[in-house]
Amino acid sequence: MTHNVLVVDDEPKLCDLLASALGQNSIQVFTAGNGLHALKVLECEDIDLVISDWRMPGMDGPQLLAEIKSRFPQLPVIVMTAYSTVKNAVQSMRNGAFDYIAKPFDIDELDITVSKALQFRDILKDNQRMRAELDEHQQIDSLIGDSPSFRRVLHAIDSVRESNATILLTGESGTGKEMVARAIHKHGNRADKPFVAVNCAAIPEGLLESEMFGHRKGAFTGAVADRVGRFMQADKGTLFLDEIGEMPLALQAKILRALQERVIEPVGDPRERKVDVRVIAATNKNLLDAVAKREFREDLYYRLNVFPIPLPALRERVEDIAPLARHFAHTLGATAGKRFTGFSAEALQAMAHYSWPGNIRELQNCVERATIVASGAVIEEEDLPAYLFASNAGTSGALVTEGSVPADLEAALAEVEKAYILAALAQSNGVQAAAAQLIGISERSFWYRLKKLGIHVDKIVR
Repeated sequence: MTHNVLVVDDEPKLCDLLASALGQNSIQVFTAGNGLHALKVLECEDIDLVISDWRMPGMDGPQLLAEIKSRFPQLPVIVMTAYSTVKNAVQSMRNGAFDYIAKPFDIDELDITVSKALQFRDILKDNQRMRAELDEHQQIDSLIGDSPSFRRVLHAIDSVRESNATILLTGESGTGKEMVARAIHKHGNRADKPFVAVNCAAIPEGLLESEMFGHRKGAFTGAVADRVGRFMQADKGTLFLDEIGEMPLALQAKILRALQERVIEPVGDPRERKVDVRVIAATNKNLLDAVAKREFREDLYYRLNVFPIPLPALRERVEDIAPLARHFAHTLGATAGKRFTGFSAEALQAMAHYSWPGNIRELQNCVERATIVASGAVIEEEDLPAYLFASNAGTSGALVTEGSVPADLEAALAEVEKAYILAALAQSNGVQAAAAQLIGISERSFWYRLKKLGIHVDKIVR
């Protein structure tokens, strides 16, 4: 690795001597005859180390050291001084110099001191790079935000990402649990190994065991070939068990054994297989309530809850709505061949006042719809979907102030009902069964309300 060293001395012969000595160690040497010239070099070149004389005309060594510590605080400085002025060297160390060498100096001693200073510089650069990468990582996968509640999430991710501990992500639907799981994997010690995601609610109960642990050919009707399960697919990597609260009780015991003993047994195969996986589970349920109702094993809960990370709802981090919306507008606009510079103040205010029951997923859908209909570089209030305003109106109308009553109660109640139904449809991407479940009514009742309120549902509601 080549380093750049700046030698500052008003004696050209000494500069040449140092350049010759240091140049043999893969070091590129720059020279300056005084402090002012040195500062000009520092502004133009990426210097890793400064070696400066103590006494120079114009700007001397102490003044140059003070300027470097002010402008380039992490740049190490070695001071050269005569044996008779060691006191000055001690003072320079107190003022921030990395070290000093006494004239006339020994070449071996010089090499050792320079080597230590450059190692120090490399460590500082690596730390800066790692912090910059971590800051960048926190922006990846929509992990965007600076609210106190979200900073706690980022701090938790940073604390656990290099660990192999089992992690339990909790929070409402749409808060980004899978994105957090992927970020933990991507920036942890298993980043170069597989990340395997399983939605426990999306796989039929009869197939879930085979999906998790695999099966041998002929183990059951339809098992026409051997199958490798998700645990083996994730070996040495990360297994993400989404919606773990929906896992059948019968399978929970086998999951618990896999976590405790790190072994699995494929269906139809009595031989055990060792696995090395880091498990991240996620749920939007209260698992302690499920334990109390005997719907979830208590021992599995405590096995999963080694490092819990609760994810806040979007309404609990209102200050993050604007940066998230800008991020989605930028990425989605680029995909559609459009370039957006941001949102109008009115559009941002409307989004800030909405409750976002679908959280980040709903916000992304909202912004995607806005990028489609927006005609300019700035997304305006009228580009946002109507349900944002219907919900706001419904909420404000429901809180009737003293002395004010709606002129038409049935119409006012219908507006509130319509707002909730539109919000549920937006959150569920137009899936009526899911929307009905969100607001706690049957599918038949939901369908009746759609017809009564004149709501037409396309396949996807944006």
